[in-house]
Amino acid sequence: MIVPAIDLLRKAKEGKYAVGAFNTSTLEITKAILSAAEELHMPVIIETSEGEADFEGYKVFTDSVRDIAESMSVDVAINLDHGKSLESVQKAIDSGYTSVHIDCSAMENIDNIKLTKQVVELAHSRGMSVEGELGYIGGSSEVHEGEQPKNEIIFTNPQEAVEYIEETGIDIFAGSYGNVHGMYKNEPHLDIERIRSISDMSGVPLSLHGGSGIPEEQVKAAIKSGICKINVNTEIRKAYSEALEKAFRGKNAEIVPYKYMSRVIDEVKEVVKKKVVLFSNK
Repeated sequence: MIVPAIDLLRKAKEGKYAVGAFNTSTLEITKAILSAAEELHMPVIIETSEGEADFEGYKVFTDSVRDIAESMSVDVAINLDHGKSLESVQKAIDSGYTSVHIDCSAMENIDNIKLTKQVVELAHSRGMSVEGELGYIGGSSEVHEGEQPKNEIIFTNPQEAVEYIEETGIDIFAGSYGNVHGMYKNEPHLDIERIRSISDMSGVPLSLHGGSGIPEEQVKAAIKSGICKINVNTEIRKAYSEALEKAFRGKNAEIVPYKYMSRVIDEVKEVVKKKVVLFSNK
């Protein structure tokens, strides 16, 4: 069934596990994500950034997900990841997304709250859930050659987070706890106590962005402390590109798209399955 993300995350919070939120920009990645969720009998959030949605087509993406999910036995949420404007949120709503993440974290707090409240009012009127963000999560969804710059993270203040959540009425909160987008040579170090504090004070499900490259023990500790949603993108992109490179290399290079794309789907699916099992916290 296609549902809002909050429906999945309330259950995750109660069950002390996390739901994977996986980005896609192609039909092959979409198939891999949904197939992995169905095989493991676990719910999933499938999402696009604005750039991914512009490439794939907002409506093309949601129609593809709904067509595949129609025969699935698990719940699926369709989410806009890092929406930056009211216009992109409106486009997602009109295209059949069930949830939106409005990211105004680069704005002053007063402006962040103002725009987020507008999105909450609009989305809630359509039965959609809203994720909001406070604190700066740096980086980009790619494999970086160097180490993570020290100025890439502005940690979320727990008290400010609670005030933001209460003022905006968001359903899901995304904060900066030491996480970063992309994969660097040095491992991220999550502030588990900060996560626990925001979770205990706010009571809402917490979202962890930049889930690629975080050591497993930190992921498990974060889930125990209140993280209910974990975003993964870079590891999917890496698996996708490496699978394509393998298909085109050597004397057995494949030129039939549906044949080499089947390999790509399998490689991406394995990445998703490993993450889903890790997030289940069993």
